[in-house]
Amino acid sequence: MSRPEIRVSGLHKSFGDNHVLRGVDLEIGRGEVVCVIGPSGSGKSTLLRCVNLLEEPTRGRVFVGGVELTDPDVDIDAVRRRIGMVFQQFNLFPHLTVAENLTLPQRRVLKRGKAEAAKVAAENLERVGLAEKADAYPSSLSGGQQQRVAIARALAMDPEVMLFDEPTSALDPELVGDVLAVMRMLADEGMTMMVVTHEMGFAREVADRVVFMDGGVIVEDGSPEQVIGAPRHERTRHFLSRLLDPAAAEVGEKTSDRVGTSG
Repeated sequence: MSRPEIRVSGLHKSFGDNHVLRGVDLEIGRGEVVCVIGPSGSGKSTLLRCVNLLEEPTRGRVFVGGVELTDPDVDIDAVRRRIGMVFQQFNLFPHLTVAENLTLPQRRVLKRGKAEAAKVAAENLERVGLAEKADAYPSSLSGGQQQRVAIARALAMDPEVMLFDEPTSALDPELVGDVLAVMRMLADEGMTMMVVTHEMGFAREVADRVVFMDGGVIVEDGSPEQVIGAPRHERTRHFLSRLLDPAAAEVGEKTSDRVGTSG
């Protein structure tokens, strides 16, 4: 692999006495799609937020595009312009139209003129299949449409890397497919993507690599076929069995409670 687009080295993050990340090392190459999976509290979202310094690492180094974000002298705003971020919640301005939600950050951050910003906004709304919603307000859109607008807003800033933090977790199940289709399109276009997700179907189909985290460390890192299809570690197998068969997991928990064992 050539110089990684994202490199995390010896990353630790603590919140008070809670040691969330415990020495994470990770590299993501240009054009790679890496899905990060794991149980709640495993540190996966914290890791993602450390990649663009929304969370300040306690210790360790983070590089994006060869630039160290954790260097005290770095121009963090300049580096962040290269990183698109999509959250669980859509964070759209409710008082602005869809088009205005896309043009405002371009004009303020990238200093684009009105006409250029509008052109880029229209192109990216077309990419996510929402060109006809340019003049609509967020409140008139479904959750899935709002998330696709949020993706288009990130793309309008011409990022080199896209970070997704559980982008479908706030959506009704029937709305998930359209959002995942947009993410598949980006993967096909060669976008470097780091995706925290519980969508195992997406990870199997789209990811080049799957990273399983638990207890603040990377337990397993490999192809989807290996990590999801034939995991080497018991912790990975246990997580996937509960995720892929929640009914069985619930029965198992109730049985464990009755017999006094620890699952």
